[in-house]
Amino acid sequence: MIIKIPGMLSTSQFFLLLSLGRAALGVVISISVSVPENAPKIAPNLVSFSIEQDRWTDYVGTTSRNQFFFNTLDNLGALTGQPPKLRIGADSQDRTIFDSSVRFSEATFPAFTNTTPYPEAHEVVVGDGYYQAAQYLPSNTHVIWGLNLGRNNLSATFLSAKSIAKVFSSSTMKRRGIVLEALEIGNEADFYGANGYRNSSWNIAQYATEWEAFATNVSAAAGLSDKSFTQFWGGAFALSSHSSTLKFSPQGIFAQNMLSTAPGKLIKTISQHRYSGSFCQGSGGLLQDLMTKSTIRGNLTVFNPDIAAVREKGLDYVLGETSSYACHGAPGVSNVGGAALWTLDYALFASQIGISRVFFHQGIGYKYSLVQPATLFRSTLDGSTLPTPLLPHIQAQYYGAIIAAESIGRSGVTRAVELIIDDSRIAGYAFYEGNHLKRAVLINAQAYFTTTITERPEIHIGLGFAGKGAPKTMQVKRLFVPHADDTAGLTWGGQTYETNDGRVSGSLKVKTINVSDGIDIKATEVVMLTFK
Repeated sequence: MIIKIPGMLSTSQFFLLLSLGRAALGVVISISVSVPENAPKIAPNLVSFSIEQDRWTDYVGTTSRNQFFFNTLDNLGALTGQPPKLRIGADSQDRTIFDSSVRFSEATFPAFTNTTPYPEAHEVVVGDGYYQAAQYLPSNTHVIWGLNLGRNNLSATFLSAKSIAKVFSSSTMKRRGIVLEALEIGNEADFYGANGYRNSSWNIAQYATEWEAFATNVSAAAGLSDKSFTQFWGGAFALSSHSSTLKFSPQGIFAQNMLSTAPGKLIKTISQHRYSGSFCQGSGGLLQDLMTKSTIRGNLTVFNPDIAAVREKGLDYVLGETSSYACHGAPGVSNVGGAALWTLDYALFASQIGISRVFFHQGIGYKYSLVQPATLFRSTLDGSTLPTPLLPHIQAQYYGAIIAAESIGRSGVTRAVELIIDDSRIAGYAFYEGNHLKRAVLINAQAYFTTTITERPEIHIGLGFAGKGAPKTMQVKRLFVPHADDTAGLTWGGQTYETNDGRVSGSLKVKTINVSDGIDIKATEVVMLTFK
């Protein structure tokens, strides 16, 4: 197979690559030495986090910092120069009310089930200290906070907004550079007609009216204006009709003229939620399906009309809540090594189609969480009592976030382009700083399972370059995944993040080879090539 990205090859180069590819019985990739015109700039914190609001303080701490969670954020920030952005919200956002007599938070939870071992809270009552806990985040973190629209309690939402504004204007927050980037009013309002928050005739016209009323009051409480740094996120819908009719979508928001209202003019970002499947009824998914390149692209390109409509309005577009399988993930799919490859390819491909950031959802005990920051006493898979408590730890997906961050680097001007590879197993991206090629990442999404009895497959990748100044040598760094369905034992460049403090451990293992040698990549493996 011959694979090219934008950039011209001479006839001699083309046939040389063709012969090399046939000789190696593998794949030949051509990479442009200079940055292609269509390569988008990629945000340093492309991989960001959405956090379930009910147990927010379990993540950051109350009277002192949760050092484990801090370390996992700091690791990513150290690689890119910017920590991940945090959106605090989701289902429990519409169950949260403010009470000044509460110090931090008081939550009531339903009984857990085998399918949902760690359910969201029925109700969360919070005080100033709940919001003040954001002081324990890494310096320069940007926060997006979700407010309650579902309960239709304007007074409670007003008080929450006022408390949030007070906290983020404090000297502590200012000194640490922790800022409130946006407020989000309501979570998945397109589901309100089905989940009991509104009647079954609920539609986007009614939503637009209610949102304006709430946003007007929130703006007053939090001091939002066209001159304030803090603005609004709009949308946060679970689905999209991709139309401008009386259905929920960005186009529907625009058709209702929400952007023309006083608070609507403060919407700078449209957020969409997306899951690749659902575990809400306990039916699992197939790990290979999740990992497959075509599945990832199909699950994201469906939003192309929405992205185009949003960008036309001059607004930013994010996946404000996303992960593998809805309802906290599927066992043996969301919590295993193969999900690390999915995370990496999903985030990087999103950057190619106009999605500026991807907020992977996190919750205590959720199977798809990249980070489990609290000690667990029940199994995340079936709710059974654990023989010994499970201490804070990272999960396999975290390696995908680490590799994405390292690929992007600290330049602040990195651009990336997908390598157009005509192979269902292999995905790849090239990264440029300024006009110069710096790195490439290759992903072999063929799942290699613990039950596989044959030798682990691998494919040879031959490399060719379009343009002058082609590199001669490259440093090779590999993500080792024992098996796609293993939950632990992964290493990145020989190092592990599966440590007691979330920090990297072990000796770095990389290898410098000639570019002309090409590279072999095994099933369920990622390779980073740093060009010299």
